[in-house]
Amino acid sequence: MSTNETSPAKDPEDWATGDEPATAAQMSYLKTLAHDSGREIPDNVSKADASRLIDELRAESPRVSGEPGQG
Repeated sequence: MSTNETSPAKDPEDWATGDEPATAAQMSYLKTLAHDSGREIPDNVSKADASRLIDELRAESPRVSGEPGQG
């Protein structure tokens, strides 16, 4: 059994760099997911907040969930 199968992902609150600004890749993905979901994202997002938002928006995005959007 690999370590990945037994170790839960680290909570973004516990990341050493979680307070740093979100990476360009995170912001690009957030913008795509937000557009798909009809949501807006704040301009100044930390890495930890971006991670949480990505998880939240992935659940709403028809691109990821395979379901048509609500609006």
